[in-house]
Amino acid sequence: MPRTFRAAAAQMGPTQMGDARSHTLQRMIQLLENAARDGAVFVVFPELAFTTFFPRWLLDNSELDRHYEREMPNPEVQPLFDRAKELKIGFYVGYAELTSDGERYNSSILVGPDGTIIGKYRKVHLPGSVEPRQGSRFQQLEKRYFEYGSLGFPAFHTSPEFGNAIIGMLICNDRRWPEAWRVLGLQETELVCVGYNSAGYDPNGGSGEDAALRTFHSKLVVQANAYMNATWAIAVAKAGTEDGACLIGGSCIVDPNGLIVSEAHTLGDEFLVADIDLHLCRQGKDKMFNFEAHRRPDQYRMILERTKAIAPKMEGV
Repeated sequence: MPRTFRAAAAQMGPTQMGDARSHTLQRMIQLLENAARDGAVFVVFPELAFTTFFPRWLLDNSELDRHYEREMPNPEVQPLFDRAKELKIGFYVGYAELTSDGERYNSSILVGPDGTIIGKYRKVHLPGSVEPRQGSRFQQLEKRYFEYGSLGFPAFHTSPEFGNAIIGMLICNDRRWPEAWRVLGLQETELVCVGYNSAGYDPNGGSGEDAALRTFHSKLVVQANAYMNATWAIAVAKAGTEDGACLIGGSCIVDPNGLIVSEAHTLGDEFLVADIDLHLCRQGKDKMFNFEAHRRPDQYRMILERTKAIAPKMEGV
């Protein structure tokens, strides 16, 4: 039985602090329509797709609150849901979530072709700091503006339109942590969606990383972890110069062998498509990465016991 569907990565160029929400929504709808015309039935948008990457700024509460969504969908983003439903196309999208209890998360949702929300994920690996760095033009304050994700790393069964794929979600920095991918792999995940807003410089200060190196690392972790978990992966950037800060591009669609099958070539709004053949996952899942046959979790206890690295004791000391 064929298990193939066409998916698209909808890379977005920058969204400036002063951009109207309606303008951003129109850009997203245009990407959605372009992908649909090319036969895609599923589209992946970036992290914090509806706003600028506001954690680069130190904001007071009155400035901060307007960047969060109190429900999903809501009247401001409903046009995206409506158009997707008309086109019978599903999507992944990242956004800043403010719950009814006042909790704030960097979140994403998976939406089916009928407009229903299949699942939600909340970012676990928050980078940056709570307090701003003195003297820095741009900050990385996700730890100040978001709580750590509370939902784990769930995977979701999807509909026949998506080949009944099992789909998982990550957000930005999560893609750099192999534990996140392995938890999804242990649920037989066949497609991992990753939205990101990654700086083209070291966001924690210093000059040891530039846009080229950070783009290389972005692709490297997606390719390596897709291979090691025998899954497709779609990684999608918000890119370009946003509020004066550089964001990398490098959006790509990666197959279960870790090969890039489609990638972006600009730092602006751009869509790329690939046919997702879920049968390609079986080579890795049934052989090299047959977890039941080869994993030895009793030897991995240190991963759960430690958060920091501790060097082994030197003999004779």
